[in-house]
Amino acid sequence: MRFQLSPELSRRWAQDTAFPMTERDRLGLRGLLPPRVMSFEQQYERFIDSFRSLENNTRGEPDAIVALAKWRILNRLHDRNETLYYRVLIDNIKDFAPIIYTPTVGLVDMIVVTDGSRILGLGDLGVQGIGIPIGKLDVYVAAAGINPQKVLPVMLDVGTNNQKLLEDKLLIVYLDLGLRQPRLEGEEYLSVVDEFMEAVRARWPKAVVQFEDFQMKWAFETLQRYRHRFCMFNDDVQGTAGVALAGLLGAVRAQGRPLQDFNEQKIVVVGAGSAGIGVLSMAKQAMLRMPGINRSGEGHNQFWVLDKDGLITKDRKGLDPAVARFARGHGPDEIEDLHEGASLVEVVKKVKPHVLLGLSGVGGIFHEEVLKAMKESDSPRPAIFAMSNPTTKAECTPDDVFKYVGENAIFASGSPFTNVSLGNGRTGYANQANNMYLFPGIGLGALLSGARHISDGMLQGAAECLASYITDDEIRKGILFPSVSSIRHITARVGAAVVRAAVAEDLAEGSCDVGPRELRSMSENNIELVAGDLSSEICWVMLLALEQAESITVVMLFKQKLSQLFKGSGSSAVM
Repeated sequence: MRFQLSPELSRRWAQDTAFPMTERDRLGLRGLLPPRVMSFEQQYERFIDSFRSLENNTRGEPDAIVALAKWRILNRLHDRNETLYYRVLIDNIKDFAPIIYTPTVGLVDMIVVTDGSRILGLGDLGVQGIGIPIGKLDVYVAAAGINPQKVLPVMLDVGTNNQKLLEDKLLIVYLDLGLRQPRLEGEEYLSVVDEFMEAVRARWPKAVVQFEDFQMKWAFETLQRYRHRFCMFNDDVQGTAGVALAGLLGAVRAQGRPLQDFNEQKIVVVGAGSAGIGVLSMAKQAMLRMPGINRSGEGHNQFWVLDKDGLITKDRKGLDPAVARFARGHGPDEIEDLHEGASLVEVVKKVKPHVLLGLSGVGGIFHEEVLKAMKESDSPRPAIFAMSNPTTKAECTPDDVFKYVGENAIFASGSPFTNVSLGNGRTGYANQANNMYLFPGIGLGALLSGARHISDGMLQGAAECLASYITDDEIRKGILFPSVSSIRHITARVGAAVVRAAVAEDLAEGSCDVGPRELRSMSENNIELVAGDLSSEICWVMLLALEQAESITVVMLFKQKLSQLFKGSGSSAVM
């Protein structure tokens, strides 16, 4: 008769190859273990020999890498033979205590966190939203070369307000293992997030934290609460805004106008949620950086914002402060007869905007009448951005845009669409304004620079870098964004731009044994990022055009660092 131990008891009672043949037969282990019986004392000596061999083989390596290797070998022993693990620990407590007690495991570079409250236009999914952080981190690995062993997806389970999840017994039993309670609110909610952020800083002080899919009120609240205290950013607010800004700048280029004319673009925005306000804020900042604009922003409002109740003006009661700064007012600069709550069609017809930007989450809201009104735009190449995800939530399709607005229109969307054949060999390009173009580079640049926090300047540097990636010839064809197949090179360029901005703003504290002083010594025009072997401990490193660096010390430091990184990894670097 055979019986099976639980995983916990198996680890606790495990003797590994010390099981005698009689016990192997009784426990059904014959054939599952090597045939040779090795005593407990022999196992002990073998492990100690392996550990000492590891110490010898890692001499001269960075302390962090050696510490992690030692922690791993001990952790593997703990998982397979708990009895031997504690015997080794007790007998060698002086050597091993620093490894198990000090947070060696704290080598986490990138964290993506969500509370599952606003998943991809699907709403509150509770703990089932964990797939979003996992997917985002997969992109970090593929696009930015972040070591997959140094990423951490986090789900903050604070309950759910989704009644279906709370009441559907089938979902409760089979799908949703989260808290069966309404979401925490107010200070209770913030205390949980506060505790998480403080724990991250205590355990992984150099990690970059990306907030993902938080509902609007918490997206803005947490961003303002943490952005100047931690190295973090919100992808829905700032990542979406950066990609949209890159597209808006591309639309200016497509009109044949210089980028400084961006501050003259009339932009109608449909959607006043976290993504919409994030785009407005970053676009406003970009406009204020253009020549000839009052830096305070007073009297300069090129935006018309609509929500489910129509055009937002200062007559609206109970306006969110984040939205109020973009509300239309009264005076000579306002368009006559454009009142509070005006419809989208009415606004488009009277404003004649250069850009119609959708972040509403309402599929098809840019219908035929709206698009035909955009044909009368003051721009020779009207731009329509249908940014909502997924495809069913997109404000319009590229087919409708090129049909009703005309072949000179510029189209971009948050979801993937196929290009449109316009006849005579011409193509209407369905540009996808995907956050994937920016967030890996933002995270990578923040990580490599060791930035104290992620500033507006770093984010705008990323957006402007993406906008400049497209050639003039591509822009003339209506192409605003590059192919996703180029994502590693794009991420390298964006990451380098973020590093430069962090150094310029004196936010960079350095990383990979490269301090802020060395970062400032680098030739700004020659920062590049190169991909190493994905199996190596540090997959991406900053590489200057070494012979052009300003200091011979920097040259020697980087050559030494690169040789350490690529030593024994199977990678090669041209030195």
